Amino acid sequence: MTAPIAQLPPLHALALPEAAPPRRGVLRDGTSAWLVTGYHDVRQVLTDPRFVRAEDGEQKEGAALNVSTDPSSLYNQNGAGHQRLRRTVQGAFTPRAVAQWRPWVETVVGRLLDDLAEAGPPADLVADFTAVLPFAVAERLMGLDGLEYGQMRRWAACLTADGAEKDGHVAADQREFTEFAAGLLAERRSRPGEDVVSRLVQAADREGGIPQEQLTFLVGGLAASGSDSVAAVLANSLLYLLGERPELWPRLAGDGQAEHATEWLLHHIQLGDDEFTTRQAAKDAEIGELRVPAGETVAICLGSANRDPAVFPDGLSGDPLAPLPAPTLAFGAGPHYCLGTWLARTQLRTALQHLAGRLPGLRLADPGAPVEWRLGGTTRSPRGLRALW
Repeated sequence: MTAPIAQLPPLHALALPEAAPPRRGVLRDGTSAWLVTGYHDVRQVLTDPRFVRAEDGEQKEGAALNVSTDPSSLYNQNGAGHQRLRRTVQGAFTPRAVAQWRPWVETVVGRLLDDLAEAGPPADLVADFTAVLPFAVAERLMGLDGLEYGQMRRWAACLTADGAEKDGHVAADQREFTEFAAGLLAERRSRPGEDVVSRLVQAADREGGIPQEQLTFLVGGLAASGSDSVAAVLANSLLYLLGERPELWPRLAGDGQAEHATEWLLHHIQLGDDEFTTRQAAKDAEIGELRVPAGETVAICLGSANRDPAVFPDGLSGDPLAPLPAPTLAFGAGPHYCLGTWLARTQLRTALQHLAGRLPGLRLADPGAPVEWRLGGTTRSPRGLRALW
């Protein structure tokens, strides 16, 4: 699926609900909900254990595996079950653990930049860089030497498909991935190594009682869907920087500037078009002075919260190379805070810094041209970015 920029605005330009006190409203699917859009209110909902993910997500028969809808996914677990599943993997993604991986990320970025320089301009930054980097990093971290990037990207598409696929390819890819994951888990259980999958299997065995399908989703999140999200963030960031803020590009070669720009881009550029994500009040709860009865649906808008003028008064007009005035909610908060946060930040920061340092004259080959968007999943990003230097 493709669409020109005239039909789909860039993600940072989406018209989102204004940050305001919680109010009653109706979602696109007709669900009545409390709409929560202010920064502090959204953060409260995310961190309050009385607000949980709705447990009504049964997969339709024959539907493809999806990390955001399947009840077996870590994304949809709650309470003790969710915490037990997180414990099997979170130790591998702490800031300290990820800091040890940065040299690996730098090595992959350097190799991709060598390939770009050798081939010369013009280049497609998506095909040659953003769509390769996170999958190459995941391949090394998981000990998947020899697995083709295209294979992992195909699995990523099936793990994040939005249900629009009708020709059976997604379901076939799901079955293929499930078989691959089962074999990988069995192999690392019998012959463990130093890779992340081996650590996952060992932690799961120590914990005990974790179903195979839940481990499959964890492998899927590591190998495919998480990498797909990083690829989308990086492509959207390059589209914004080179298309709308080209004067900033050479300055990103500085370590501090790249760090602040990474946080600013993650904060202001959403991954997809969805306005709201929902929670359910498991018990009577409060949002500020509002009392929410048990069983009520609460819809939070992370994009609106990140644009709350009471917390972020400068908005998009602010300096992307300056620190944010408050922590971003781009990765959520509370029990479901994204496990891959620090790895995503490290990849984006390293990619921007080294790309700007190596190619300070990088620019779009067709500035202002319509953008063809990659759709059909939980993220949206350009299909291609032709560039010169």
